[in-house]
Order: sequence, then C-alpha cells, then structure tokens
Amino acid sequence: MRLPVPPSPRWRWVVAGVAAATAATLAVAVPSGAAGVHRNAAVTPLACPGGGVPAPPAGWSLNWADDFDSCTAGTSPSGANWLFDLGTSYPGGAPNWGTGEVESMTNSTANVSQDGAGHLRITPLRAANGSWTSARIETQRNDFQPPAGGVMRVSARLQQPNVTGAGAAGYWPAFWMLGGPFRGNYTNWPIVGEIDIMEDVNGLSSEFATLHCGPSIPGTCNETTGIGSGQRACGGCQTGFHDYAMEWDRSVTPNQLRWYLDGNNFFTISQNQVDAASWTSATNHGYMIILNVAMGGGFPGAFGGGPTGSTTSGVPMLVDYVAVYTRGGGSTTPPPTTPPPTTPPPGGGTGAYGTIQAESFSAQQGTQTEACSDTGGGQDVGWIANGDWLKFSAVDFTGNAAHQFVARVASGAAGGVSGLVEVRLGSPTAAPIGSFAIANTGGWQSWRTVPANISAVTGVHDVYITFTSGQPADFVNINWLTFGH
Repeated sequence: MRLPVPPSPRWRWVVAGVAAATAATLAVAVPSGAAGVHRNAAVTPLACPGGGVPAPPAGWSLNWADDFDSCTAGTSPSGANWLFDLGTSYPGGAPNWGTGEVESMTNSTANVSQDGAGHLRITPLRAANGSWTSARIETQRNDFQPPAGGVMRVSARLQQPNVTGAGAAGYWPAFWMLGGPFRGNYTNWPIVGEIDIMEDVNGLSSEFATLHCGPSIPGTCNETTGIGSGQRACGGCQTGFHDYAMEWDRSVTPNQLRWYLDGNNFFTISQNQVDAASWTSATNHGYMIILNVAMGGGFPGAFGGGPTGSTTSGVPMLVDYVAVYTRGGGSTTPPPTTPPPTTPPPGGGTGAYGTIQAESFSAQQGTQTEACSDTGGGQDVGWIANGDWLKFSAVDFTGNAAHQFVARVASGAAGGVSGLVEVRLGSPTAAPIGSFAIANTGGWQSWRTVPANISAVTGVHDVYITFTSGQPADFVNINWLTFGH
C-alpha cells in the first residue's frame, strides 16, 4: 500500500490496544459482521484439514501455510492463523485506514469465508444506502523473516476480483506484508517496512510490487510512494489463478528482495539501493502477512477513481493458499544488532547520535541493573514497570534535528502484559515526543532493536525514557538507546 508519514498517515492496518511491537497480537472476539468495531478478532477454526499447499522445492522447507480447505462453505478462516481487522480505522488512527478507502471492514462471512472448494473469498459488498463493506485479515504471526544467511519465500495462489471496466472502479485487492513492530505502535511506518507482493486497482489486469522503508521523507526509499515496480501486465489475473511471490534473500551480499509472477522474477531491490539505516530498520525484525480488498482510496484514484454507481458489488478475490518457505541459513532470528559507535558531542556531555547505554542514566525511578547477555555484554536496566523512568542529562541533538528513536529491548512478560517505551524532554511528566510498544520477545535476554518516530528535536535536553503500562507487572528490559535523523 502507499502510505504517508505521520502526522498524516495513510496506514492500512489495525491492531487492538497496546500490543507487542515484536509479539503476537491479542485476539478479541466480536460479533459476526460487527462493522465499525476497531479491534482484531479471533475467528472460527477450520472444520477439517486442507492439503492444497505445494510441497517445498528441493532445498526449501515449509515454514507456515494455510490452504483454506474447509469442508464446509461459509466458514471463517482459521483463528489459529488469522486475525480480522475491523471497522474503518484502528484506535487513534487515521480515518478510512489512512488511504481514503471507503469500505468498513467486517468479520461477516458475507465478506470473508471459505467456499468449501479450497478457496478463501474476500468479497466487497455495497449496501442499499451505497456504503461498502469488505474484509481484511492478517496473520496471527508477525515474525516471518529469513533465517540468518538464508532465504524466505512468501507466496500465494490467488485470483483477483473478476471484474473489469466501469464495474471494477474502486476495487483494490492486495496481498502484502507489514513489519511486525507496527503492532501496538501507530507511528512507526514506514520505518518498520512494508512489502507489497500483489496490488491491482480498478480491474486493470496488472501487478504492482513495492517496498516501503526509511525514517526520512522522501529519503532513499522514495516515501511516501516507496520503491515500486510500476504497473506490470498480468494477463488473465482477473479470470484465473496466478502465483504471486516475494523472496527475501539474506544469503547474498548485498541482500535482496525479489518479486515473482508465475515463477518469473519481474522486480528486484538490492540492499545498497537505500541507505543503511533505512534497510536495517525495515529488515531487523519479522513481518505479518495481510490479505484484503479495499474499495476506493488514493491508489484507485490515481487510475480513474471509484467506486461509482457503476461499480459492481460482490466480486471476490479468491485465495487458494498462502505459504511461507525458507532455505539455508541458521536461526530465523537475525544476529543481534550492533549498537552504533559512541561519539561524544564536541562540547562534551552525551551525544544523541551515538550509543547511550541504559545503565549510564543520571537518575532513575523503580529500576535495577543486571548483567546483560546481549552482544557486547555489560549491563542492562531491568525490573521496569508502569511509572518507572530513566533520566539522561544534557543530551546534545546538535542543530541537525533527530526524527527517530531506537532502543535495544527484551521482554519475558507474561501473556497479556505489554507497555510503552516513551521519550520525553525535560520532565518525566512532559508529553511524550514518541514511543513504541513492547511485549514478550521470547525472554528477558531475547533482544530486539525497535525503532520509532519522534517529533523533531534539536539542541541540548535532559531526556527521560519513561515506561507506561496498563498492568503493574514488569514488562521490559533496556540495553541501549540512540537517536537518528
């Protein structure tokens, strides 16, 4: 999807409440067809097993899949695999999913269900009053990434809505991925990355592939447009099934992203096409997978607009399967990120753009230090719960404004426990200038590097890192932090 930067975001995603930046979203049951409810909802398990996912090619392993092979037509997709995104925005987010699309997403089986013949149907519907409903689902997992030194292939066999001409005005089917740290943090796009594997609009029999990345606008990632393939012909994509895939390759230097249509590589992006910080912030974590059909918005608007009174209601995108394969390498978790070098500012004090070790605080409330097993060893700050804070005195941002905050964090919090890591200037009670959400990362020494946007900062400030949670339990450890332009 094509999304702008805050404060005018065009994000397409919804998650409920404060969820993990690197952990699974909490599912909340909602009534069927509850349009306008701004929460993720767990859905009904499959009635019987499927079997339509292709076997992995030689050298590859199947990491995850759903073949939508329920025996009964009209059943919802597997709640073990998928969450619903509901309504027209997420809590506090931009209206109309930030893209200008006009539908309300529901969990009604009229909008999203298995057809009993091995397919998922996502069906936009126009009501008598002219309003539209549709559906968007995202994977429960948000940790899909290649093994270190290996390759991940994310693929789907699907048929775009079989409608063209005036009847297709406003249709916007998509198969795409979003950086896992977006969950629970509504201000970190495009830093967290977005990989659009298949988009088409207005029944053009086309394929668009795009990467979104980078804290800077436009920057080397060309935001808010992203780095895209442009419109590619996709003959028969409305009338039949085709295979759409993306490979994320960490086995080559520079790393690559490659897009495929029916096995043909039609677009490639190399790591060295963007600046190092943008690539790292978009690829140092896992992703979730999303399927949806939007109606209207900026992308269809660029190709004639819609929907109109002539737009045909009820034409579904059909999905045969979605599968994730991996090849080579080791762990699916990339090596711990090395912190940037510590560079003191010219006048002494603390430099905002080098490493600020968490244990170097000048004052604190409610925390303790401990030995750290992260790369570089040393100590981290732990036992952090709601209301705790760390103070770093006289941090020098110079005259070159910082727009990004990055922290190295870990969490062994219990299920349902999460919180915010916030940046404040001058006082622990000042309004936050930026934040990210965090929940269980796999353990108190399972470290993740998490970025967030912040309001522009220059000059010298006392910086407070504050911690806010709806629960009293400890929810995060912090090893180091830094700021970026």
